[in-house]
Amino acid sequence: MRVACGLDSLILGEPQILGQVKQAFQITEAYYQQSKVALSSEFSRLFQKTFSTAKRVRTETDIGESAVSVAYAACSLARQIFESLHGVNILLVGAGETIELVSRHLLRHGVKRLMIANRTVAKAELLVEKLASNTPIEVFSLDQLQDALDQADIVISSTGSPNVLISQEMVSLAQKKRHYSPMLLVDIAVPRDIDETAAKLDSVYHYTVDDLQDIIQRNLSQREQASKQAEGIIAQECEDFLNG
Repeated sequence: MRVACGLDSLILGEPQILGQVKQAFQITEAYYQQSKVALSSEFSRLFQKTFSTAKRVRTETDIGESAVSVAYAACSLARQIFESLHGVNILLVGAGETIELVSRHLLRHGVKRLMIANRTVAKAELLVEKLASNTPIEVFSLDQLQDALDQADIVISSTGSPNVLISQEMVSLAQKKRHYSPMLLVDIAVPRDIDETAAKLDSVYHYTVDDLQDIIQRNLSQREQASKQAEGIIAQECEDFLNG
């Protein structure tokens, strides 16, 4: 039960663990059915109890509420500042694993328009194929970065570039074209992709990976508190199972 609830995972409260446990149980069920062998009723009851316990932990505690990955924290920050992402134009710079995770988080929250800029256009196009989304996703080269920036309300950047890709001047030009509407810049690259002096511009909110790490640390502390509550629920459910 502790495993299914994410209490033993590397990232405390990781929700994907429950899905993996369910998948393992389904594979086991299918194997026994194909072998025409009855699955132990006690074994089946244990897993059903485990699934209901995990659901109770998710419902009654905050163990899965706070962002504890850089990609998720970046998306949570965007939702805090803009509340709804439905009418927001988002530019992602890069096409690596982190940007893929960010893309998936954003698409799950109903983003209507996504732009991806990358040094290699073919790699960005491959990412679009992997995402397989109904949401329109436009691809830009880095030579077209200013054009994409001019349309963006939110910019999340994560490349391996040794040099700054988005200068203060580029952001200033974009803000003029956007009539100084609020712009969120989230730089999760090391070294930095976005000139930190862009934060001095009006209506620009600038965050770096260091800011996100601070958010993650606070959220991990909250999850640790929630895990104590989860342990109590698991103890109750274990006792109920053993006495059942």
